[in-house]
Amino acid sequence: MKLKKLAVLTLAAAMAAGTLAGCASNKKTETSGAEQSTQAAETTAAKADDTAKAKGQIYYLNFKPEVADTWVELAGKYTEETGVPMKVQTAAAGTYEQTLKSEVAKKEPPTLFQINGPIGYKSWAKYCKDLKDSTIYGHLVDKDMAVKDGDGVYGIPYVVEGYGIIYNDAIMKKYFALDGAKAKSMEEINTFDSLKAVAEDMQARKADLGIEGVFASTSFAPGEDWRWQTHLANLPVYYEYKDDSVSDKDVLDFKYADNYKNIFDLYIHNSCTDPKMVGAKTVEDSMAEFALGKVAMVQNGNWGWGQVSGVDGNTVKEEDVKFLPIYTGVNGEEKQGLCIGTENFFSINSQAKEEDQQASLDFLEWLFTSDTGKDYVTNKLGFIAPFDTFAADEKPTDPLAKEIDRYMNNKDLYSVSWNFTSFPSQTFKDNFGASLLEYAQGGKDWKAVVDDMKADWANEKAMTK
Repeated sequence: MKLKKLAVLTLAAAMAAGTLAGCASNKKTETSGAEQSTQAAETTAAKADDTAKAKGQIYYLNFKPEVADTWVELAGKYTEETGVPMKVQTAAAGTYEQTLKSEVAKKEPPTLFQINGPIGYKSWAKYCKDLKDSTIYGHLVDKDMAVKDGDGVYGIPYVVEGYGIIYNDAIMKKYFALDGAKAKSMEEINTFDSLKAVAEDMQARKADLGIEGVFASTSFAPGEDWRWQTHLANLPVYYEYKDDSVSDKDVLDFKYADNYKNIFDLYIHNSCTDPKMVGAKTVEDSMAEFALGKVAMVQNGNWGWGQVSGVDGNTVKEEDVKFLPIYTGVNGEEKQGLCIGTENFFSINSQAKEEDQQASLDFLEWLFTSDTGKDYVTNKLGFIAPFDTFAADEKPTDPLAKEIDRYMNNKDLYSVSWNFTSFPSQTFKDNFGASLLEYAQGGKDWKAVVDDMKADWANEKAMTK
């Protein structure tokens, strides 16, 4: 290369000059300094190139629209601290699978993405790097939570979450103070029958309570039905699996369909929104209705706190935001707690460049071990992280996260595990959601909803074999 030729010429000239100078003086010549400077420049440049290649870059395809802005901010902070470029893109609600399919086909695909459990892994196994030797897997408290295949580890859970019925305790206390209230405290609401009696009475007396309805809108705008076709559907599936002592089924009996109908009907008929209008409502609408005090209750998870606290004009006080289990009329449900688990597993794209894979692993280690990363995880993303790097005082302090912790540590209650990671496909969930919307709007009877759900489950499961 030209630089090396120049170095040789410089060295030769310097040596000649040094020979002449040596006749008159015993001083060292400066030729070695010129040579060293040239070699050092070459070495530094080469190291810089190697460092740039070694650092790689990160592209994370985010699953959660509700924390999209936080992820973008976090990426900027990471690049600022490390110099490693990081890009974040967020898939629209309900479109993650198709967005991922589109993105992995591009020249610069996501290097970090997520799968929703064993079913998701089946779809993306080709792209999932084995993480059994990774630092982040080593920090996982319960390694049984990871998505495994044989001896390999292909998905690392990054958050423990919970969901139930979020309620405004101030509105509930106002109701309990009314003459003839069907309960006098939240402790008395521990079954579907008690919840139904209270909700229907509150709906009849909504003017006295200053609310527009007991429950927030049952959102069914495109991509916004996941609370019903996934989260609410988890309960009947949980109880059926429990009865049969299984964790998956090729054919679902949906024998708790009437229990699902119990709570779904209670939601849509005691809401601030007419059932015929739910097709235009989003989750954001629902959370805003709750935040503005228009309703007393909304089904969602602890991740929803950011949506509540971030609403302009928010009237609900932090100390009044509480959780109630989702009761459906199952025997013994007075001992039921919240639905707690995860469907969020980080995977590294095994088809990405080696340096980008390593960069993504380095980011995960930074996220869950560094002070900056853990601050974002706990205080901005609001995650309850399942890693041993978090001390007791590094857990989220928002009201819903504290409620999750309270329920998890109540030994008198059992948690409902997340079984929707075994649901056969997004197509199944989309079809079930569409069917529920038809039912809510009066265009389909419940038996048809049940029959279609069971048939879709069996068909989609067969396609995965």
